[in-house]
Amino acid sequence: MNVIAIMNHMGAFFKEEPIRELHRALEAINFKLVYPNDREDLLKLIENNARLCGVIFDWDKYSLDLCKEINKLNEHLPIYAFANTHSSLDVSLSDLRMQVRFFEYTLGAAEDIANKIKQSTDEYVNTILPPLTRALFNYVREGKYTFCTPGHMGGTAFQKSPVGSLFYDFYGANTMKSDISISVSELGSLLDHSGPHKEAEEYIARVFNAERSYMVTNGTSTANKIVGMYSAPAGSTILIDRNCHKSLTHLMMMSDVTPIYFRPTRNAYGILGGIPQSEFQHETIAKRVKATPNASWPTHAVITNSTYDGLLYNTDYIKKTLDVKSIHFDSAWVPYTNFHPIYTGKSGMSGDRVEGKVIYETQSTHKLLAAFSQASMIHVKGDVNQETFNEAYMMHTTTSPHYGIVASTETAAAMMRGNAGKRLIGESIERALRFRKEIKRLNAESEGWFYDVWQPEHIAGAECWPLRSDSAWHGFKDIDNDHMYLDPIKVTILTPGMDKNGQMSDFGIPASLVAKYLDQQGIVVEKTGPYNLLFLFSIGIDKTKALSLLRALTDFKRAFDLNLRVKNILPSLWREAPDFYKDMRIQELAANIHQLIQRHNLPDLMYRAFENLPAMVLTPYHAFQKELHGEVEEVYLEEMVGRVSANMILPYPPGVPLIMPGEMITDETLPVLEFLQLLCEIGSHYPGFETDIHGAYRQEDGRYTVKVLKE
Repeated sequence: MNVIAIMNHMGAFFKEEPIRELHRALEAINFKLVYPNDREDLLKLIENNARLCGVIFDWDKYSLDLCKEINKLNEHLPIYAFANTHSSLDVSLSDLRMQVRFFEYTLGAAEDIANKIKQSTDEYVNTILPPLTRALFNYVREGKYTFCTPGHMGGTAFQKSPVGSLFYDFYGANTMKSDISISVSELGSLLDHSGPHKEAEEYIARVFNAERSYMVTNGTSTANKIVGMYSAPAGSTILIDRNCHKSLTHLMMMSDVTPIYFRPTRNAYGILGGIPQSEFQHETIAKRVKATPNASWPTHAVITNSTYDGLLYNTDYIKKTLDVKSIHFDSAWVPYTNFHPIYTGKSGMSGDRVEGKVIYETQSTHKLLAAFSQASMIHVKGDVNQETFNEAYMMHTTTSPHYGIVASTETAAAMMRGNAGKRLIGESIERALRFRKEIKRLNAESEGWFYDVWQPEHIAGAECWPLRSDSAWHGFKDIDNDHMYLDPIKVTILTPGMDKNGQMSDFGIPASLVAKYLDQQGIVVEKTGPYNLLFLFSIGIDKTKALSLLRALTDFKRAFDLNLRVKNILPSLWREAPDFYKDMRIQELAANIHQLIQRHNLPDLMYRAFENLPAMVLTPYHAFQKELHGEVEEVYLEEMVGRVSANMILPYPPGVPLIMPGEMITDETLPVLEFLQLLCEIGSHYPGFETDIHGAYRQEDGRYTVKVLKE
């Protein structure tokens, strides 16, 4: 971080010569100097070049206004103002809080000024580095000899082997040196929450508006289990989102609790909707408790916010309405909601604490912020027994955490701190809005078919769009007003074949074809539905990536309209079954899969599959205990009616459990089985389109088996 911007519009010789001297002095101590053309050029430079560590300008020409504009972008960036003896320094006390330092135009002072700039730069780096990361960097620089784990000893062991040397060269020296043991006392302990680790958690809590935060090194799957193990002791009843992540099903398999499921909605596209407001009300919960064997009044509730497809709740309503001791918002997909005003009141940590309740929010820092995979956080508002909570934390946390993951979690928080973080999230939102508008423009101008976007008809500035009962674009029935909102960063692209009401057209292009084409172009889709594709416009998506996606989508349209052979448009698919796809063209393949979906009436099937839940015969915990005792057998999928499933059955997409352990398919819930059979049938008819189904096992004959409890 050694780039300095100089606004080189000094004008007179007595100003230009000291600047030339300073240029040479700064280069001598390894600074790089750049010269923006004007104010706008400078501000763009600051926006687009994170390595910039200072700005030098003439006070008489630019004065305080430029400082304020720079401060909006990065309030910590050092600013150096050159003034002459006649300059007016009309600066208030609040203005002096900005990082402005003044120098005079004096010949022969360049080395002294350069040293002061070097000191300010070091202070700047020290200011923006969060505590644990700063301590880790310092430890690596010290280069201590250790006689403890890990065995590669800062990478030395790797360099003693040819293959190890390749590994070392790929990841680099600092990656190895920062992979250290918990025996390094000066960095404190992740498990004991001491030293720089404790400082990091306090730092994160301040950034994310929490009272207490925890760093988790095995993803939100683990974070969810930690919260659940503390909040839902054995024998208790919990309220849980039926669209929960499978980690929460695993929690229920580990802990002897009785679940009562919140029942969310779905639309014709298969997009996961929200839980209706009535599900949170005392009267509804009382009826469910009465109807559920061995249930007591729930102690804890788990809600997925946002949904996979980007729907956020009015969390204020849920916090006030739900009559439970603690509420856990599984916010794996939205770790950025504290950093832009459009998300106010739509996240777990929004607002103040709720008296008498504990609010938890788990977030996958790695998913949509800048952190390594597995980086996650738990945020807490409310009173918890910290010693007992930490037992649950240690139960699921390794005693040998990877410090790179921990530091990346803290660094992600540091990136969100202050004006810079708000700007990053604001840019993501604006980039997503521009992409959405471009798709709509091309849709209006295109001849024949084109993609559409799942959103309100007319969008303007940045906001989370409400799903209202008097608007039809969202396709949900009987929606509650002021309850659910669409996050603009989650962009769902629609392909032809189905309208928002579930009416299927004669012409259709299943989205899986587009997804396979995009994958060949190096573009990975987050989620693929029957006729929809989900893209996440995180802070790592820049203009180049957005344009590449737009270009690839239009390239697929062009190839489809030309009706190219599958071999030419989807060579990777052709290689999976060259004989099957030998002479097939892309329009024929699309039409055949579309007709199969039509024949099964997929929209209606999805409604019916999720309308009635399978019967709970045993809790997930007791079903898994029977599996551990070997009291299971495998049957074909179509034979599971009347049998109790031993495992969860979870198709991707959408990646949420369809059948829970201990549940049984009955005549009333046959659509659940029919939906699974449709997914399997598509894969059996068309090689390369097999559905990944957790809990169902594809056999050599193409049929699927499942595990059920022995009768």
